[in-house]
Amino acid sequence: MMARRIEIMDTTLRDGEQMSGVSFSVSEKLTIAKLLLEELKVDRIEIASARVSKGELEAVKSITSWATENNFIDKIEVLTFVDGGKSIDWMIESGAKVQNLLTKGSLNHLTHQLKKTPEQHFSGIKDTIELASKNGIKTNVYLEDWSNGMRNSKEYVFQFLDFLSTQNVERFLLPDTLGVLTPEETFEFVKEVRAKYPNAHIDFHGHNDYDLGVANVMEAVKAGTNGLHLTINGMGERAGNAPLASAIAVVNDFLSDEATITVNEKALHKVSKLVETFSGFRIPVNKPVVGANVFTQTAGIHADGDNKHNLYFNDLMPERFGRKRRYALGKTSGKANIQKNLQDLGISLNDEDLKKVTQRIIELGDKKEVVSQEDLPYIISDVLDSNTIEKSVVVENYVLGHAKGMKPSTTLQLKVEGVLYEAHAQGDGQFDAFMNALRKLYKTHNKKELPSLIDYAVRIPPGSNSDALCETIITWKEDKHEFKTRGLDSDQTVSAIKATEKMLNII
Repeated sequence: MMARRIEIMDTTLRDGEQMSGVSFSVSEKLTIAKLLLEELKVDRIEIASARVSKGELEAVKSITSWATENNFIDKIEVLTFVDGGKSIDWMIESGAKVQNLLTKGSLNHLTHQLKKTPEQHFSGIKDTIELASKNGIKTNVYLEDWSNGMRNSKEYVFQFLDFLSTQNVERFLLPDTLGVLTPEETFEFVKEVRAKYPNAHIDFHGHNDYDLGVANVMEAVKAGTNGLHLTINGMGERAGNAPLASAIAVVNDFLSDEATITVNEKALHKVSKLVETFSGFRIPVNKPVVGANVFTQTAGIHADGDNKHNLYFNDLMPERFGRKRRYALGKTSGKANIQKNLQDLGISLNDEDLKKVTQRIIELGDKKEVVSQEDLPYIISDVLDSNTIEKSVVVENYVLGHAKGMKPSTTLQLKVEGVLYEAHAQGDGQFDAFMNALRKLYKTHNKKELPSLIDYAVRIPPGSNSDALCETIITWKEDKHEFKTRGLDSDQTVSAIKATEKMLNII
């Protein structure tokens, strides 16, 4: 049996934008529309609701203008209403050529919201479809609350579909408007509609209120639907719509014998991140396919298993989605994770040095520090550098103070070969105050001057953020001799203090 072609209709720009707090600008809508059709290669996009605002009209005009020039105009759809032709006038002005007409798919909605009989409702729908046809506009019809209609007023649903079958309608759009369906019901209800209207084009529109959106999509495909309505990152009202990335992966991996789709998987992550930026709606790190952590192994046993015949791989390979597998660095990572990261960086360590680096990463993990692959060279440098210095001087304790209108101050305790010394000083900054306290101790007990600090450089790994490890490299001059020491910490001042402690041990 030939696999059935499934149309993917993305409704991020219409239903997705109905998510609380989300509003795309005209240029953002156009950018997303282009990416959805040109790079992600979805079949259709629903971009707006008619008559919402002047800004919405301008956004639709910009998209339809671009779509007309690039032969995409039949893929652009707008939600419209049975409103005596006002939506059609809006469509004509906007340049859109496909309306998704919102109608009532349950007797409950029809009776209590519209307060009309089925016949009155059908008459208005008929007039709207005819007016659209006269103006060269194609019609798909949403049966709002269809899922509850199938549960509670099935006779009305099929009376309505019988009527629509006599009209100039391209597609029946069957929404689980309130996200109430179970997978079993989805299969049963879609199958009933498919059996009664074998030649109709049926779309399923799932919401995610019970976190069953993707499961319902899967059952709708099995039951014979021709199209799916999805959104980037699962955006939408309440708990959102069925997420596009997860649905695409499910159809490709579990339903390929009966369904084919043309969506470009490699573009999913790129488009997802762009929509995240434009919407301000952050993707959970554990969201399947597009989340930051979903291709990251944290436990060392998993990295070890991947080294031994890819034991922790599944069909969701990151390369499918333009991504890479990563191995997290932290207290549970172990040597295998660190080796994987070192391989990516082209660095090799002997077993003894690898143990020392692993121990340092575990210590940082215990302190809840976030360690990235970019931090590794800095950690290696710090650990191996520290191991070459015999530690007879220890910065035992310090208190750094900085208050508005007062000079920064430091109280320092220094242990030298087991003897504890203490001093207090102020300075122009916290590290300057620390150095002044240190100079006091050194001059008092050693009768010497400290080496001169002639250069102070701070850097964080490329691509890191504010909680990244920070490396401070200080160049010292003693007599005519110059030397450098490094310190590593998430706090810049502390990293400088660590570099200074190394200097004390060297001299």
